[in-house]
Amino acid sequence: MHDRSTPRIRPVRPVRPARSRRAGRSAAALALATLLAAAGCGAPTRSGPAPGAAPAAGGFPVTVRNCGVTTTYDRPPARVVTVHQHPAELLLSLGLRDRMVGTAFPDSPVLPALREDYASIPVLAAKEPSFERILEADPDLVYGGYGSAFAENEGRSRKAFTDAGIRTHLNREYCGERRVTMADTYEEVRTLGRIFGVRERAEALVAELERRVAGAAAAVAGTPEVPVFVYDSGDKAPFTAGGRSLGTELIRLAGGRNVFADLDTVFGDVSWEQVVERRPEAIAVYDYGDAGSAEEKERFLLAQPALADVPAVKNRRFVVLPLTSALVGVRSADAVEDLARGLHPGSHR
Repeated sequence: MHDRSTPRIRPVRPVRPARSRRAGRSAAALALATLLAAAGCGAPTRSGPAPGAAPAAGGFPVTVRNCGVTTTYDRPPARVVTVHQHPAELLLSLGLRDRMVGTAFPDSPVLPALREDYASIPVLAAKEPSFERILEADPDLVYGGYGSAFAENEGRSRKAFTDAGIRTHLNREYCGERRVTMADTYEEVRTLGRIFGVRERAEALVAELERRVAGAAAAVAGTPEVPVFVYDSGDKAPFTAGGRSLGTELIRLAGGRNVFADLDTVFGDVSWEQVVERRPEAIAVYDYGDAGSAEEKERFLLAQPALADVPAVKNRRFVVLPLTSALVGVRSADAVEDLARGLHPGSHR
């Protein structure tokens, strides 16, 4: 599993390395790219890292309060390093390839519509890069996906970057302040639109996500609620999505109920006894690059005698989601659509 910790969320244990991954869906990504182009994005440039400061733009200065840190931007950032994949995909979806000078920690196949641009960005590290490695890229902004992007014990605290004259932004799911909903996804997109001076692009992206989520939710309206267990990883104790995670909201929108919605964290450990007691009727399997493939996880669950009478296991009812689709980012509509089809197949013709 990833270390998705933040100072307000307890750390988690590492697990075995991955051996295979599943690709994202191309149709939705291509439709999104077309929509953004029609809204005035144009094709993302591939001219390489921006050579210097971005030009002044209308609507600045912009002040953003993010996870307890207040930052004022006098102009759009020109040299950005993203740590973790979902921030990178969000910036690319906003047509900001020309601002990106480095990324790190890819954990799923990149959305097909973004693949070429993503491949042109230097990968600074397979996991979180060191503070020194990030400094070598000479960024004016570091945008992290999980709280571990700014791990103080590894020398990457937000204060350390501030002291070096570099702004930081953390994906709002890891502020740890409250339960995350789709409204947070839309606000994250809009906030990045403000920071980079591309508000119209952000609104176009939000409108497309809202349209798709509303359509998927409407298709399952009135159907019986399906109890769902999220299996991220873990053998001795399952690591799952808690009540503060976006995953809980995605399941609700798709006509389900996270059986661990009462777990007061984004991700956390529970026990197999609790899984048995809560009798989930479906299991959402999070698929990503360092916890074993989705197929391996399904085989593991099916092989556990203690789980044999759990309805989801007995009926082999699994819905596989790339981890990046269950996080605050551009893939959340994919997750609602995939979950809705998996939980209520009769509602989608």
